[in-house]
Amino acid sequence: MSVPPGLLAALVDDAGLFPPTSLPMDRAVERHRADAEADAAMHTHRFLVPASRVGEVRRLLREGEVFALGLIADRGAGNLAAAGAEIAADPRLRLALVEAPLAAFGEEEASALQALLAELKDVPDHVPLYAEPVERARPEPLLTELARQAGARPLGAKLRCGGVRADLFPGTGEVAGFVTACVAAGVPFKATAGLHEAVRHTSAATGFTHHGYLNLLLATAVAASGGDRHAVRDVLETEDAAELVRLAERLTAEEAVAARRALVSYGSCSTAAPVREALRLFGPALRPTS
Repeated sequence: MSVPPGLLAALVDDAGLFPPTSLPMDRAVERHRADAEADAAMHTHRFLVPASRVGEVRRLLREGEVFALGLIADRGAGNLAAAGAEIAADPRLRLALVEAPLAAFGEEEASALQALLAELKDVPDHVPLYAEPVERARPEPLLTELARQAGARPLGAKLRCGGVRADLFPGTGEVAGFVTACVAAGVPFKATAGLHEAVRHTSAATGFTHHGYLNLLLATAVAASGGDRHAVRDVLETEDAAELVRLAERLTAEEAVAARRALVSYGSCSTAAPVREALRLFGPALRPTS
């Protein structure tokens, strides 16, 4: 058996600038260039950059090359508009998406989302926005607003799966609730932080229990196929790599498409580890593109 076409394709955004890797800008840019040349099917070839650091990227780019940027709001109101204008003025940059913590724009979802959208009024309508809930454990108010305000600009949610502190890692129940809520609302989502390996595990270095990117992807497939929160949580909690491989290989092409329609991609500070993990698990059967 093999992995359904498209299940793992264009799954990994380049988040090398962010913790825990936190590469210096010059090394991050060089790594992104090397990844572009290698052209791994799992990579989106989007370079995630804080809005405040767009100028640093521009100083390092060569004539004729183009970086597709995922713009991450890092200073709240006023920051995104200026960064968007800077990107638009440079032909070596292409704005691929925007991610923002809604709490930086207000304490109430509807008004915060309106403020965030106003910040993007000069950004082309085809550029999607992914908003992180004001309260991580309560995504429903944000999802309601995203569904209500859906229009010309594609809108989605953002799930934070970890970070540099233990409290930044949500439990499996919380993640299952987020995933099932997004699927039920018809709102796509991106994930970020903590998804360094394919399978759920406890890090020997930090003692933190990390969610696996394959767990999250397959849990999303369960939700997209009508599974309830308990079924989704069961997959998130699976630490048996062989069982996850079996689940992945049993997916139909339609189920894989539905899963990826819901889970757009995730940001990884390592771009090599996800590919290495997938090859380790699936070996010659890994065929992520059709």
